[in-house]
Amino acid sequence: MSEIATLITDPAAWAALVTLVVLEVVLGIDNLIFISILSNKLPVHQQQKARRIGIGLALVMRLAFLSMIAFIVSLTTPVFDLGLVGPLDEHGAPAFETAFSWRDLILIAGGLFLVWKATKEVHHTMDPEPSGAALDKKGPASLGFGAAIAQIVALDMVFSIDSILTAVGMTEHVPIMMTAVIITVAVMLVAADPLAKFINANPTVVMLALGFLLMIGAVLIADGFGVHVPKGYIYAAMAFSAGVETLNILARRSRARKEAAGERH
Repeated sequence: MSEIATLITDPAAWAALVTLVVLEVVLGIDNLIFISILSNKLPVHQQQKARRIGIGLALVMRLAFLSMIAFIVSLTTPVFDLGLVGPLDEHGAPAFETAFSWRDLILIAGGLFLVWKATKEVHHTMDPEPSGAALDKKGPASLGFGAAIAQIVALDMVFSIDSILTAVGMTEHVPIMMTAVIITVAVMLVAADPLAKFINANPTVVMLALGFLLMIGAVLIADGFGVHVPKGYIYAAMAFSAGVETLNILARRSRARKEAAGERH
């Protein structure tokens, strides 16, 4: 309790909390997009329930990982080394790592899953009718509630570990991390339904969101191999693409209003 009282009166702790909340909200966008796209494939009466469960599990997982923070930090310790000499960058250092930790393996597995899932969803979006192809054996409406929750949990784990390791790099105080996680998940809960409805109402946004997931999956794989892409570049690209798509949506609505006005006259 004395530590918490000290943190409450410490301006540096409040600055760390605000910074961490903003960072965690930005990092949580990836998770929220995935949950929204996956829940939209369920029957309407199950969609909100799936989003609530998915985000609730994300909170439980993050808090559980924070309670095992020493174990989570240990995941960055290499567990094996391939001993290969890869290509060198312009500074003469290896272009990618050949020593892998559990965190690296989790990020690579999560990235591969995200790329596979996004590719499959792109295929269903472009060709919604079952075609018998390898990626389309069951059709777009085959996802069950249990399967959706299982996939959400799998990605929750990947994003949670990445989120906690980011928090550890920002502050050493666990109460600040826990507070930031709770605030972030509360924001996700508020934003989940409007985001899912917006994605569902705008088909082009679905494709854009799937493109984001493909990019995020590729970044996770690269990060697992030690190629660290600055997150600022990723989110700047996402913000620019979202801005362009917003202009397209406004232009389409403006044309629709003009056409409706012309039909009335």
